[in-house]
Amino acid sequence: MADPTDPTDATDATDPPGPTPSARHLAAFEEQRPRLWGIAYRILGLVSDAEDAVQEAWLRWQALPDGEVADPRAYLTTVISRICYDQLGSARARRERYVGPWLPEPVLTADDTTGPEDRVTLDESVGFALLTVLERLTPAERTAFVLHDVFAVPFPEIAEAVGRTPDSVRQLASRARKRVRAEAPRRSVDRGEHRRAVDAFLTAAVEGDFDGLLKVLDPGVVWRSDGGGKAVAARVPIHGAEQVARFAQRLARGLGQGAAVRMSVRDVNGAPGLVFVDPVEGQVTVFAFTVHNGLITEVAAVVNPDKLSHLDPNQL
Repeated sequence: MADPTDPTDATDATDPPGPTPSARHLAAFEEQRPRLWGIAYRILGLVSDAEDAVQEAWLRWQALPDGEVADPRAYLTTVISRICYDQLGSARARRERYVGPWLPEPVLTADDTTGPEDRVTLDESVGFALLTVLERLTPAERTAFVLHDVFAVPFPEIAEAVGRTPDSVRQLASRARKRVRAEAPRRSVDRGEHRRAVDAFLTAAVEGDFDGLLKVLDPGVVWRSDGGGKAVAARVPIHGAEQVARFAQRLARGLGQGAAVRMSVRDVNGAPGLVFVDPVEGQVTVFAFTVHNGLITEVAAVVNPDKLSHLDPNQL
């Protein structure tokens, strides 16, 4: 039986090619692809890395003889989880050296577009606010939480993926759950309420209406900007309605200087957000919002071009 966590089970480049996988074998992977992408994105927080993880799982699956795996769903869940767990461990060191706040890569949705968002159910577990909290967990805690609390993977299967005992994994998930409950911001479940707050923010920012911004911002609002040292962005979080309103005004003036700049309300990780596109410069800026009781409590602005490379400015 193949070991899903052993990279040596994948075909080595120097080995002679094996038998061509059957259509049924390939179809079994495609059936699981949306779920695998969803697991990878939630664990890694990056669209590009999630794509790479799914591709690695695909290569390992291709190398298996037909009929080798009795339960493709369980096997591939273990494979993708192990790949992401190992990758997240090495990524943490890079993120500790990151310039400014680190935010996830945004996933945009619209009725007339296709992309990674079509391969993952966008719910609260993929929202910017929660993904930001997950960044504060250890790789083992994050993997255990995503697999168990989001995808209902049994603890024994998670234990196989992260190299722990089932009891240890249960404790990891419990610790992660408590931290998420304590640190995840409250949010509105009313989509209309969320959309009205975003519309009010956009109108006030574009019109330079400082009082209008104050009316839609929670007194304790937090603004985080992710430029990664490659784009102009606030390198520390901005706290408080007045400070955020002033920053939003300055940013709106800067974004609005180009006559060709396009602004639109788009779903960002499953909730209404904003997208600014400068087709001349090829620059994209994505804003995600957390809303509670009609007020914006968090703003996440992604301007790092590396985290927006999966978005085509011509399609936004």
